[in-house]
Amino acid sequence: MTNIIKSVEDELIIARQELAFQKVEKGKRAAELGIANIELAFQDKEKGKRAAELGIANRELEFQDEEKGKRAAELGIANIELAFQDKEKEKRAAELIIANKELLFQNKEKEKRAAELIIANAELLFQNEEKEKRAAELIIANKELIFQNEEKEKRAAELIIANKELAFQNEEKEKRAAELIIANKELAFQNEEKEKRAMELSIANKELLAFTYVSSHDLQEPLRKIQTFCSIILENENQHLSDNGKYNLQRMQLAAGRMQQLIDDLLAFSRINTTELIFEKTNLKTIFDEIRNDLKETIHEKNATIEAKNLGSANIIAFQFRQLMYNLISNALKFSKPDQPSHIIIKREIVKGGSVDNDKLSAEKDYCHFTVEDNGIGFEPHFSERIFEVFQKLHSKEVYSGTGIGLAIVKKIVENHNGIIVATSELDKGAKFDIYFPAN
Repeated sequence: MTNIIKSVEDELIIARQELAFQKVEKGKRAAELGIANIELAFQDKEKGKRAAELGIANRELEFQDEEKGKRAAELGIANIELAFQDKEKEKRAAELIIANKELLFQNKEKEKRAAELIIANAELLFQNEEKEKRAAELIIANKELIFQNEEKEKRAAELIIANKELAFQNEEKEKRAAELIIANKELAFQNEEKEKRAMELSIANKELLAFTYVSSHDLQEPLRKIQTFCSIILENENQHLSDNGKYNLQRMQLAAGRMQQLIDDLLAFSRINTTELIFEKTNLKTIFDEIRNDLKETIHEKNATIEAKNLGSANIIAFQFRQLMYNLISNALKFSKPDQPSHIIIKREIVKGGSVDNDKLSAEKDYCHFTVEDNGIGFEPHFSERIFEVFQKLHSKEVYSGTGIGLAIVKKIVENHNGIIVATSELDKGAKFDIYFPAN
């Protein structure tokens, strides 16, 4: 409003200045009119025109003055309205300041709410992911549950069948129980009979062993006399004997020698059954060194090589084990090839019964496994059991000497050690003996 008033005042000042200037100009014109009186006559017409024009200009000026008055009145009204508007603006400004403060507070609250909303959204996103995981797990669990239900139904069906079979088996068991009672009675009777037979057999065995032992000792004396007399006759009467007589006496000596060997083997076989079985931890190298020493002449004669690997110690009946190995090694030397040096390999290792293809061994037990292998003449595979029987020989006495008891003694010693022995061979390809003793 003040600006409008000032603008009107400036216009009035300008108008006054113009009016003053016009008056000055009029004075100049009046002076010029005074000076130009001569020309005034001429110019009267012009002045009249100008006067007329000036009258028009004065009327216009009056009109303008009226308009200015109107404008000044309007300006007053406008100033009053402007003052009112300024008050309203101040009120609006005060209200705006309050509104701005409220807006600022609301913005801060919105920022807080926005931050809380971001956190809530993150939590909601995490919860959605967890829900999706749970949903996936639930789908898998439902599938498993369906599978389990199907399996349960199958098991239920199988159980029904099993129950029927069990009922049938129970009936069969009752029948078997009745049969078993009858069988037990029969078995009890048979056991009594077996005990009687066992007692009789034990007495017979003792008598037989005593007879064998006494007979063997009683037979040795006449055999020694036969051998002694033959030797005396051959030495003292050699010049008086014919060639046929010498031959017959030599054959008598050889027969007596074979008889002596047979009696010694029978005594050894009887001792295996009668001596006390005492197991002790024994250094096997010592035993094999003794056997080498006993057989050194034969080893030298056969140009033989004996390899003994990983012997260590074992829980054995020492003198019986020595006899076992002596018999096997002496057999390997006896049945070597005449045109090839004998090569005997002896090994020892601990094995699990389950690793050996033999039903007689317990799968869970540890066994001491001995192998005696040679490169001799061997034997046909179908003799692998027969060779362990008493008095069984695969060759005549003219070809290979022996009584046929050596391997029977070997088998009996293995049985005394709660073990087994297996022989494998092919003709002209050597022989192999596998022996298994319980390690403990």
